[in-house]
Amino acid sequence: MPSSLNPTALARLLGSWNSGALPAYRELADVVRLLVMDGRIPLDVALPSERSLASTLGLSRTTITAAYASLREQGFLTGGQGSRGRTSIPHRSTPVSMPGLAAPEGLLDLAYASLPAAGEVVHRAFADALTELPALLPGFGYDALGIPVLREAIAAKYTADGVPTTPDQILVTSGAQHALNIIVRTLAGKQHQVLVEHPSYPNALDAIRAAGSRPLPVALPSPDAPDSWDIDGMVAAMHQQRPAMAYLVPDFHNPTGRLMPDHYRKRLARAAASSGTVLVVDETLRGLNLDGGTAAPMSAFSPAVVSIGSLSKSHWAGLRTGWIRADAPLITRFVATRTTMDLGGPVVEQLAAARLVRSYAEPLASRLEELRDNRASLLELLAEHLPEWEVERPQGGLTVWCRLPTPGSTALTVVAPEFGVRLAAGPRFGVGGAFEHYMRVPYTLPPAQLETAVKALRAAQDKLSDSPQLRRSLKAEERSAVA
Repeated sequence: MPSSLNPTALARLLGSWNSGALPAYRELADVVRLLVMDGRIPLDVALPSERSLASTLGLSRTTITAAYASLREQGFLTGGQGSRGRTSIPHRSTPVSMPGLAAPEGLLDLAYASLPAAGEVVHRAFADALTELPALLPGFGYDALGIPVLREAIAAKYTADGVPTTPDQILVTSGAQHALNIIVRTLAGKQHQVLVEHPSYPNALDAIRAAGSRPLPVALPSPDAPDSWDIDGMVAAMHQQRPAMAYLVPDFHNPTGRLMPDHYRKRLARAAASSGTVLVVDETLRGLNLDGGTAAPMSAFSPAVVSIGSLSKSHWAGLRTGWIRADAPLITRFVATRTTMDLGGPVVEQLAAARLVRSYAEPLASRLEELRDNRASLLELLAEHLPEWEVERPQGGLTVWCRLPTPGSTALTVVAPEFGVRLAAGPRFGVGGAFEHYMRVPYTLPPAQLETAVKALRAAQDKLSDSPQLRRSLKAEERSAVA
């Protein structure tokens, strides 16, 4: 990998970048930013000096200086003016303005799908937890399984939902992501395959790769297909490829919001048992049922199912409390893996979580009503301002999955912060660069902010359409995808 880029090589990558639609420094900065995000300019590479690039491109040095300054401000270039900046990816959002729109300061974050705390309920749970804490202070405070009162509450919740469960079948974790990391390292590990829906939850894909495992994607059918899941494909993959485990989100799938029907669940449970694949289901969104659809927990169809739960989506991500439900011998294996990572979760949070699990439904009625309003607003706004986007209506969860008219999800993600919005590009939800045609849009913001965000998306989309260089990049990606 080169440590620096000469001006001739950069000019060749830029192509015919200057359309005249915007100031030259803005267009230059935009195209360089896209090249970095696409990987065509590697990270930590020194760009040409201002003087040499100005000479090669036939521009004034002032234009190059302004373009580099813009890239530094946005976090795509390190180093001060006068030194050769090196390419980078921003690690935090930078406040920007949104021309022509009444945006709040900073960025509207559509990259994450999380809600603020169910305030009064969470606050009261922590206040009560502090009154229970003195009884636990004489102990060491380490409990790799989780404190008994929380495991008992979680087991009782599963039992009430039709899946008889005992506390020794529960392992408390520091959130669902922590749970998945434990499971993948225990069941799959290096070089083993893990079956996943395609698209899937991006942090799950990251956990699978980090463990050295290989995702085995099975595509979800289009929303207008008669079946919402390719069950035949999943069953065939289990029997033919023999993956060590399958990671699925059957309850308001992230990112599509689909709910898997019971007869699919039953068939998958049978296929997993006969193929030796451990079926791992993520139920963190199960409580966010917006349309009243019904489906039994996957573990109701097989005792071998491993379930992941959490309070992050239903109550508050700041709790950092999740859990694994599995057979007791498998829980013992998970504990052995867990102790190589940490020795247990924070006690006060677990005491508060126990109270929240025991009264799980208390904040949900108002929370679900708010989400229904947000979803309706977002769907209306997308239809009005981005009618060319094909939108799948979710049955629950927190997000809408949209198909774009061109494969420009990454480019839109790069441009959007200029208009005040932070996005997660479609390829984050897939394997091998898939889903450039797609964008996930959460409806976790209130309607007024959603309106601002959708108008910003419209402005960012228009900018892409008005830029010849970006259009050429998108067409090249589309030809590559077809080939």
